[in-house]
Amino acid sequence: MSHRCCAPVVAGIALACLVTMAAAQNPTVIATSTVQATVAAPSQTRFLLPVPASVQWGEGRLRLDSTFTVAVRGHSDARLSGAVWRMLQRLEKRLGVSLTRSPEGAAPFALSTDFASATLVVEAQGPGQTVQTETEDESYTLDVTSARAVLRAPTVVGVIRGLETFLQLVEGDRSGFSVPAVTIQDRPRFPWRGILIDVSRHFEPVAVIERNLDAMAAVKLNVLHWHLSDDQGFRVESRRFPKLQEQASDGLFYTQAEIRAVVAYARDRGIRVVPEFDVPGHSTSWLVAYPEYASAPGPFALEREFGVFDPTFDPTNERVYRFLDRFVGEIAALFPDPYWHVGGDENSGVEWSANPRIQAFKRARGFATNEALQTYFNQRLLPILAKHGKRMVGWDEILEPGLPTSSVIQSWRGRATLDSAAHRGYTAILSSGWYLDHQRTAEYHYAVDPLPATSTLTPEEAARILGGEACMWAEHVGPETIDSRIWPRAAAIAERLWSPREVTDVADLYRRLAVVSARLEETGVQHASHTDRMLRRLAGSADIAPLAEFLRYAQPAYFGERSQLQRTTQLNPLTHLVDAARPDPFTRWRIGALVDSLLADPRHAAGRGELTAIFDAWGRLLPQLQAAADSSPLAGEAFPAADVLAALGAAGVDALTFLGDGAVPPDGWLARITPTLDRADRPLGLLRLPFGSALRRLIVAAGQPH
Repeated sequence: MSHRCCAPVVAGIALACLVTMAAAQNPTVIATSTVQATVAAPSQTRFLLPVPASVQWGEGRLRLDSTFTVAVRGHSDARLSGAVWRMLQRLEKRLGVSLTRSPEGAAPFALSTDFASATLVVEAQGPGQTVQTETEDESYTLDVTSARAVLRAPTVVGVIRGLETFLQLVEGDRSGFSVPAVTIQDRPRFPWRGILIDVSRHFEPVAVIERNLDAMAAVKLNVLHWHLSDDQGFRVESRRFPKLQEQASDGLFYTQAEIRAVVAYARDRGIRVVPEFDVPGHSTSWLVAYPEYASAPGPFALEREFGVFDPTFDPTNERVYRFLDRFVGEIAALFPDPYWHVGGDENSGVEWSANPRIQAFKRARGFATNEALQTYFNQRLLPILAKHGKRMVGWDEILEPGLPTSSVIQSWRGRATLDSAAHRGYTAILSSGWYLDHQRTAEYHYAVDPLPATSTLTPEEAARILGGEACMWAEHVGPETIDSRIWPRAAAIAERLWSPREVTDVADLYRRLAVVSARLEETGVQHASHTDRMLRRLAGSADIAPLAEFLRYAQPAYFGERSQLQRTTQLNPLTHLVDAARPDPFTRWRIGALVDSLLADPRHAAGRGELTAIFDAWGRLLPQLQAAADSSPLAGEAFPAADVLAALGAAGVDALTFLGDGAVPPDGWLARITPTLDRADRPLGLLRLPFGSALRRLIVAAGQPH
């Protein structure tokens, strides 16, 4: 499977119910790095996400009001001050009060010099690395008493991480806002915690990138992997090779000034930016502009469809390496990070095999396969990157004999490749299982671990696993929808990469995720508002109640399913009902939890009542949606799923009745419903019903003798 193209209910259920649903666990003690880490019970994790390495709750609370001040001691610079000011801006809005402003007007907020009376004292020992790398110290400690809070860190980046934790601790009640007394010692489990954003297939403006950088910082992610070229477009201004943006971008590209601004914006938030320019395959956009470097005669045209295409750089052409040397030399200056991603994946080899000159080159060099020829290409590329201060990162197809171990392997094909890379001496990062575009749930992604307890790697080999990246490939997303495809699910991956391995309670994750999702809106991302906004356009009015209610119980079809059913291209408007749907509606988890609770105790009246209300609502949705479709043809896309939803609702009500009364259902009842359950496990149009397994458990249980 290719990693690019694979085949009326009570209001507030999505938040209020989830916040109270998790049961407590007994604490367990584990070790993380040099810190003794306590994995707290769900009631003790509050709304911290990621969960810190060590949390010790104290007595009392630090009250927050308009007198809140921050004092900075030790090292201070513009990056640290900017982080404090951004925190104060968010806190001010959260508290609903004005905080002390700078009288000079040169800075948004005044920083106190009175350490004894300041509410929060921030202390950094030093600036950290001039160019942040994976070895940057991101640790911090946070001590909160009823008198004050003190945040200490070896570096400014550590301060940035600790400020996010402080904001997550802010709670409110009738008496006002406060932070609970606590002692936190925190450091990341993995040093490489990233998100790939593909801007080639669908371009994302700078504003989209920046607001997602803010959200990344909020959950302590630290790498933006910027996928800047592919078959559908080349997105960077080159002054040495201007035809790249003139002929291969549709006019949608980042100027060099914009790139510098994004890199600086990311650095201010403790985030590295790693560029990816895909070679030798996935290179149509390069060759549209400069066909003389291709393995086959041109001309070439930008691809509008998605898949694996044949245009490939000619590895036997010496001019290719001179071209790449000059390109890297120009663009490397825009990206201070020491890593440069070359792609290297999904080279079909068709053009190489069809070119007699390339085949003769292979024979003369003793290359038996196209994979060996690509390794030669990478061996030629490595000194070019090194000349310009860069270290190669590539997808796991580059992991072939002869590749120097200085290369970093990014595994999209599975943990076996990741472990193989580490065993053979390469550093590696994981992306398999974290493809956000595949529309899997937070629970699914949360279960993926670069170093699970079952790992057979030696300590030396395990140390080569740097971490991982979530991937947001852009076949099915644009500026309007991308936030909803990243958040809040990426926060679950952020916790897996930051928190101790033993932090695995899915119920507690969803309890915290509901709150963190709402707070992420403070950063500017639009994942929570996108559904209603898109539905207003789809409905052509402000009356979106039936559609909005329906999408509380539906999710998009999986990536491969949508690709096959819709035959998506770069030109498809991303304005359908599937685009308005959320990948992991909170009702999915809630319904599953209610079903499991009820099956454990069929007399549980509260759970039975809530499920009955949900199932009854499903039966009312279909006629409401049919009425909506009278004025909004696209609303009809809900019918296949809504029809099954209504049938499941009726069956669910029957099941609850049988279980509650201890009655035996009529003969053939389960057999009649089973085909509907089977339909619910498949795509219904371009949508899915995400709780089919929970309903099956309930209905099958009701159909058994009691």
